Amino acid sequence: MSVSQTMETEEDLLTCLQIKLYHPQQSCRGIYGALPLGKRTTHTADDPLRLGRDAQACTYTLADPRVSRKHLALYAFHTPHSPNMMFTIQNLSQKGKLSVNSSALGFLERMDLPNKALIRFGEYEILIIHESGEAKASFEVEFEVLTVPPSRETCMCVPSMTPVMDTGSCVMNGFQSGFTALGPLETDETLS
Repeated sequence: MSVSQTMETEEDLLTCLQIKLYHPQQSCRGIYGALPLGKRTTHTADDPLRLGRDAQACTYTLADPRVSRKHLALYAFHTPHSPNMMFTIQNLSQKGKLSVNSSALGFLERMDLPNKALIRFGEYEILIIHESGEAKASFEVEFEVLTVPPSRETCMCVPSMTPVMDTGSCVMNGFQSGFTALGPLETDETLS
């Protein structure tokens, strides 16, 4: 066998960002028409991936007038202590906030993305899943449209809490917690 047949190539080991999109009115509007749905596309790591409605300024566009011209950017980076490619997200919208796993980002604020992140802005919910690879110079992106909001299916490190109205206590993951709601408990004065 020749060396070229036995060596792993960088193309085989690319990091991939799976970007899963949801909008409540996505079925009646063609907002995802410019996205390469279901296909993996390759990007150089030194160029930020921008999402917005301006096709000239953004890598990918959403056909929605409520989305900023440049809404968000994803930047790839490496640290000296890890061979893995990591990503930072930046809010490029002056008009709206962007949240990453419930942490709000204002205009030009950045945050490192965990391996699984729920991004929200406007009525959009975007689940980004980071699949590690060994490539240093490029990564792949794969877009998918979800039929249900990812926030319904995904627990983002916050226990599910169900309020119990009659006692003011809270049930977490099926177990009654040891605290009660702050403030007075409401009761019906007509009942004895």
